[in-house]
Amino acid sequence: MQEKALDRLFYETLKDIYYAERKILKALPKMARGAETAELKKAFNDHCAETERQVERLQKVFEICGKRAQGKTCEAIEGIIAEGEEVLEEFKGQPAQDAGLISSAQAVEHYEIARYGTLKCWAEMLGMPDAVKLLDQNLQEEIKADALLTKIAEGAVNEHAMERAA
Repeated sequence: MQEKALDRLFYETLKDIYYAERKILKALPKMARGAETAELKKAFNDHCAETERQVERLQKVFEICGKRAQGKTCEAIEGIIAEGEEVLEEFKGQPAQDAGLISSAQAVEHYEIARYGTLKCWAEMLGMPDAVKLLDQNLQEEIKADALLTKIAEGAVNEHAMERAA
């Protein structure tokens, strides 16, 4: 049977998010160490553990596809993570640091939400119900993480960022 164009696109996008998740796993501990507020540190640490499970789910999706789990460089996530690292350098110890970290983390979450939503839709179209379930679990966790970051930002972090820098 000849491979459909959507099959290949699905696989290439799966490699993209797999790379992104593994890159995020390396960035989250740095963000947690850089965060000033305990609530944000905890959110980053908790999401790190969650991301490990997401990578495992992605490996299962590769298995469903009959493909080996491998990543493909994701320039988008490279850029978003680089921006987060800039925030850590430029705003270290400043009142706006945590607000900047949340902004960077939400850019990551929004990227992941877009990817998982697309992959889930394509998995449905390609008749892969087990992949749909795994991708939806990741999608729902990313949506929840984004909402938590918004709650933390609106709780006190953004107000704190309004203070005068030293």
